[in-house]
Amino acid sequence: MIEAELEVVETPLEIAFHGMDHSDAVEARIRERADRLERHFDRIVSCRVVVEAPHRHGHQGKLYRVNIMIGVPGRELVVNRARPNSHAHEDVYVALRDAFDAADRLLEDHARKVRGDVKTHEPPLLGTVSQMYPDHGFAVDAERRQYYFHRNAVVGDYEKLEPGDEVRMVVVYGESPDGPQATTIEPTGRLGAGHREG
Repeated sequence: MIEAELEVVETPLEIAFHGMDHSDAVEARIRERADRLERHFDRIVSCRVVVEAPHRHGHQGKLYRVNIMIGVPGRELVVNRARPNSHAHEDVYVALRDAFDAADRLLEDHARKVRGDVKTHEPPLLGTVSQMYPDHGFAVDAERRQYYFHRNAVVGDYEKLEPGDEVRMVVVYGESPDGPQATTIEPTGRLGAGHREG
């Protein structure tokens, strides 16, 4: 395994070749594309690119695999372009292009989420149904905070839901003037004391 450290740009870049000889031309192409990643997101803390040429039997030739691991604050974004059925990837430059194109899209998506362009949902939380009406209901969490939900948000049969039933809720904030809203209500199977058997 041959590795090269890039010290010219702010983002630390690490390049590794597996199953193939080091290529200055391939490394130059990687550096060129890696430099352009910061156009999509300017807080990249690290970038590791692994180019692998797996040994192939028969007449298929070698299909290059390119993995890109991009470190951003709080997480790592990974592109794994191991498409063994794509004969275009017998050309290392095509494999690199496809991998970096995917990395560009991944960083654009990440940048949108960081800017808040994409609504991120809270993880599901447990609650208890508190009130039921013909087309909507309310549930409360352990701190007795109340969440509105529409009948269309219920996974399963809305009519079978009763006050006291335990539910998993996916909650969004700021979308309704009436406060936080549960966009998904999924019964856990733990039923309230007043539940009617049907």
